[in-house]
Amino acid sequence: MARNHSLAKFVQPSAEEHQRTADARAEYTRRGASRSMMQSLDELAETSMRMLEGETVVALNPELLDGSFVADRIGDDQDDYVQLREAIRQSGQSTPILVRPHPDAEGRYMIVFGHRRARAARELQIPVRAVIKPLEDIAHVIAQGQENTARSDLTFIEKSLFARKLISNGMSKDVVKVALTIDDTLLSRMLSVAETVPESVLEAVGAAKGVGRDRWEELKKLIQLPTNAERALEFVRSDAFRHAAEPDRFNVLLGELKTAKKPKKQAASPSVRQFDVAAKAVSVTTKSSGKTFTLALTSKDASKFGAYLSDQLEALYQTFQRDEQIKTGD
Repeated sequence: MARNHSLAKFVQPSAEEHQRTADARAEYTRRGASRSMMQSLDELAETSMRMLEGETVVALNPELLDGSFVADRIGDDQDDYVQLREAIRQSGQSTPILVRPHPDAEGRYMIVFGHRRARAARELQIPVRAVIKPLEDIAHVIAQGQENTARSDLTFIEKSLFARKLISNGMSKDVVKVALTIDDTLLSRMLSVAETVPESVLEAVGAAKGVGRDRWEELKKLIQLPTNAERALEFVRSDAFRHAAEPDRFNVLLGELKTAKKPKKQAASPSVRQFDVAAKAVSVTTKSSGKTFTLALTSKDASKFGAYLSDQLEALYQTFQRDEQIKTGD
C-alpha cells in the first residue's frame, strides 16, 4: 500500500498554531514554496521533540511491533544493549517508546524510536510501554532522526547511511536536514562518504564509535583511488582485519590504506651470449645482469683454462682501466 506523506494529521492545531500557519502562508506569498516547506518542517521538528510529553502511555505486546521502515543503526553494541536490558529487568522501562499504527498491516505497529527497548521487552517477555501516534512517513523519520540526534546515539557513519536511506526512500533533502539537524554542507559530506565507500566495507567496519567526519573523509579520499578501493575490499576479508576488535577496525583499515604499497621492481632479464673461440675448441657462455657478470667455459681444458684466466685477472683488469682512461681522455 502506498504511503501518504501528508503532514496534515500530525497534531491537532491550536489557536496559536493557526496563527503560525497564517504567518507561514503570508511568508509563502512573499518568499515562495521552498521557504514555506522549511518552516513547516521546523514546526514539525519542534513537535517531534515534545511528542511524548503529556501523552497516554499504553502497554503493548512487543510481538505486535515491527521495526522502522528505514534503519538508523549499523548492528548493535551488545554490551550497551545488555546493560539496558538488565536495567529494564531490575527497574522497569522508564522511558516509553514511540510507535505508529502500521501503514500496511492492520493490528500491528511500526516503531518510530525505541527499537532496543522493544527488543529488551520481547526478550524479557514483558509488555513494552509505548505512545501511539498516527504519524505519516515524513513525521516518522523526523521524529526518529531527532530523537537519536538528541540522545547522541548515532555515529557519523550511521547518520550518513540513515540520510542516504531516507533519500532512497523518496524523502527530500529538506526533510533529511531537519531530521538530523544538519545543514546543506554537512549533508553533502555525509552522502559523499556513504556513496563512495563500498557497502561491504561499511558493513565490515561497523558503527565506528568515536570516529568523526574528518577521519571518514580521509578514508573516503583514499578509497577514491581505484587501487585503494580494491585493497580495502580485499583487506576487510583478511584475518588481520576480522581478528581486530570492532572499535579498532576503522583505524586498522585506515592504517592499511595509508601504508603505501611500493611496486615491486622486476628483476632485469640477464643478457646472455653464447659463442665459440679457438676454432670451436672452447664454448663460452656469458650472463650480464647489472653489477653481476658470469662466464662459463665448456671444453676438455675448461678447468685449466679457467684457472689460467683467474691468474691473469689482475693484469687484465689493469689493461682494462688503461683502455677506459684513454676512451674518456683522463
